Formats: sequence, C-alpha cells, structure tokens
Amino acid sequence: MATPTDGAPLVEGISIVLPARNEVANITTAVEKSLAVAERLSPRHEVIVVDDGSSDGTGQAVEALARLHYPRVRLVTHAVNQGYGAALRTGFKHSRFELVFFTDSDNQFDISELEYFIPFMTDHDMVTGFRVYRYDPVLRSILSWFYNRLVRVMFGVRVRDVDCAFKLMRRELVQKVTIECNNFFVNTELMAKARRWNFRIAEKGVRHYPRTAGETSVRPSDIPRTLGTVFRMWRHIHFPTRGEMDRLRADELSRSNVSEFIPARD
Repeated sequence: MATPTDGAPLVEGISIVLPARNEVANITTAVEKSLAVAERLSPRHEVIVVDDGSSDGTGQAVEALARLHYPRVRLVTHAVNQGYGAALRTGFKHSRFELVFFTDSDNQFDISELEYFIPFMTDHDMVTGFRVYRYDPVLRSILSWFYNRLVRVMFGVRVRDVDCAFKLMRRELVQKVTIECNNFFVNTELMAKARRWNFRIAEKGVRHYPRTAGETSVRPSDIPRTLGTVFRMWRHIHFPTRGEMDRLRADELSRSNVSEFIPARD
C-alpha cells in the first residue's frame, strides 16, 4: 500500500458506501465531501448511495449528482424501506474496489478522517472508529455504553464503540462476512463475525458532531428487543442450524426491488 510521501495514491481503489433514508437535507453535502476525500485517496474510487425507500427526495438529489459524476457517484435504490443493515448489504454487494468504507449520510462524522485510517490497513483487515465525544441524547449514550459491554462479553469484541458507523474494511472481509441483519444491529454482526473468523481489527478515535438536519432512525424504544436479538445472533453465529443456513441461501436468491440508476449518455 502506498504512502503519502512517495507521490503515489494512498490505496489502489476505494468504495465509499452511504446508506440513506430521508436524508435530502444532508445527502448532497455527504456525497460531495465523500467524493473529495475519495479523490485524494485514489484515482479509482466510487461513492455509492443506497437510498433505502426514501420519500423526501433523497433519491432525486443523488440522481442529480450521479448525472454529473457517474460512475464515481452511483445511486442504488430500494423500492421500499428494508432497513439499515439491508442498505449496507446492498452497498457492499455493488462495491468494486479493494477497500470498502461506510458511514452514515447525516454528516455527524468528518469523513476527511478516513485518510488517517489508511495506514492501519497495512496490518489489519478492518479499522473501526470510536466516537471520542458523542452528540446523542443522554439516555441513548447510556444505553449504548451498556450495550457495548454486553457485546464485549458475548462476542469477545474488544472495541470501545461497536456501533460506530465509521468502518474501513478489506474486500476479503466484506466478501467473507455475510450480513443477515436488516436493522441497526448490523454493526454488531459485522464486528462479531469478523472477530469469529480471526480478521485483524484496529480502532481509532473519530470526532462526532450534532445533526444539523433530519432525525435519527434509531430510538430508545428499540432497546427492549435488544437482548433477545443479541442472544439469537450469538447462537446463530456459533451454532447455526441447517434450517437457518437453508433460509439464508433462499433469502439471498429472493431479494429484489433493488435497482441502480444509470444516467443517460449524451
């Protein structure tokens, strides 16, 4: 992997995945910032927005950007809302380059900090961020603290912020780790399976900012089902049944209502 001092690109190629649902007020800024960072890292890059059934014009905003920048900016659309995990699964499936990075479309992270993650990839398969400060409601921050400790005990994942949506991965990891969660538990699933299959994981602090527009799609009311979901995930990762494996293969074959926007050429 090249270094910034030798005049070469930092990476051979990078795909940036931005899951988005009803983020019309944020998405243009998110894509433009992502594109600027990707251009600095490698001439082979792409920003993939997965519009997860938005109803506010998010998809149309990205279409305008894709017309200007395709194929460096790509739009993949879920006809109906399928969930955060499903959006990441779709984005990973459509990605093409050596490194795959994802973050949220709400601009609560400074994507320029991705550049500081690149050196870690010489010796690691994943670099996951942890929020140095969190601009979330107090209750959600407290619940997140307890949740992270639960995940440490259940899965042996020794990171400070398992749900931080600022992760850089090698393509080998993305291809090996099968995402089954459709919801926000996908971060836990990614980390737990990466740890289970002995991928090398590093972590680095990132800054976290308040939302300037839109609303979070994750709420404290989601917490009551958390314990059951985590225990089922642990059993499924460590002791999957034949029926679950067959259902996973059937789900992969049956997924539909996903389309990519291809701008018309003059």
